[in-house]
Amino acid sequence: MIVIIYGVSGAGKTTAGQLLARELGGHFLEADEFHPAANIEKMHSGHPLTDEDRWPWLESLRELITRCIARGENAVLACSALKRAYREHLRVSEEVKLVFLRGDYALVAEQLCHRHGHFMNPALLRSQFDDLEEPDPDEDAITIQLGRPPQELVEEIKTKLQGTTTS
Repeated sequence: MIVIIYGVSGAGKTTAGQLLARELGGHFLEADEFHPAANIEKMHSGHPLTDEDRWPWLESLRELITRCIARGENAVLACSALKRAYREHLRVSEEVKLVFLRGDYALVAEQLCHRHGHFMNPALLRSQFDDLEEPDPDEDAITIQLGRPPQELVEEIKTKLQGTTTS
């Protein structure tokens, strides 16, 4: 199973994803590590990425997901996946589960203020919310409301994932 934890920058994807991967016994993958240098520089300088910037990055993530599934590996991928088209591109099979971390702008902005060492310019948060397409019911995504400690979020994710998998 591949779990994609998605949402805007600062939502806590990496923190929740690392905890979830550890508890599920899978690999943790950080989508930001797959951005080309030009994308990283663009975000660092305060310019939002365009769809044209994102598609090669999304394609490399799709290939990564496909390889993990082919090898029978479990993994958790922290990825913004802001638009439905991006999520559809990454969901290569039923083994890919989507988990959306939902929070309002004020909450995520506060969390972002406490993050250090990330290349993304915090000024881009508004553009992330502008681009965000929350999941429609037919996407079969798990939605997790932010505002609680990461371990509580992960416990809720694990419980909801159990309802999406067959034994």
